[in-house]
Amino acid sequence: MVCLGNICRSPIAEAVIRERIQRAGLQDRVVVDSAGTGDWHIGHPADPRALATLAAHDYQLDHRARQIDPSWLAGIDLLLAMDLANYQDLLVMQRQAGTSTPIRMLRAFDPALAGHPEPSPALQVPDPYEGGDAEFARVLQMIQAAADGLVEQLGTQLRPDDSA
Repeated sequence: MVCLGNICRSPIAEAVIRERIQRAGLQDRVVVDSAGTGDWHIGHPADPRALATLAAHDYQLDHRARQIDPSWLAGIDLLLAMDLANYQDLLVMQRQAGTSTPIRMLRAFDPALAGHPEPSPALQVPDPYEGGDAEFARVLQMIQAAADGLVEQLGTQLRPDDSA
C-alpha cells in the first residue's frame, strides 16, 4: 500500500488488508506492508486520527512511517497506489528499478467501481490529512470495500490446485 506520507491512507489499508488476509487464511502466503513516496514523516507513527478510526472498528496497527524507493520493487509482487500522484511516482520508480512490478490503484478492486480504467480519478482514495474524523471514516469505508475485492481475487489466485 503506497500513499504520500505513510501516516494516513496506506497504514489504514495495511491494517484492513492484513486483517482480511488473516480472515481468509492467506497470512502464510501474503505479506502486507505500506510505505509513502514522501520522506517528511519517516519514523513517525500513524496519524492519531487514523489510529482512532482503526481502533473504533477493531483494527490493530503497530506502525512507523517509511519511504519506498526503487530498490524495494524487485521484492514486491504488487504495488497498490492510493491516488494518481502516487501511481505516477511508482511508475517512475518502476522505470528506475528496471522491474515490471505490477502497479494498481487499490480502489480498482472495489466491485462497485468495476469498469473504471486504471489509473483513473474515480479510483482515488482521497487524502484525509487536512480533514476531520468524517474524512478518515470515509477513507476507511473505501479501503474496506476495495480490500474485500482484493482478498477475494488473491484467494482465487492463491488457492492450491485441487486437481493434483
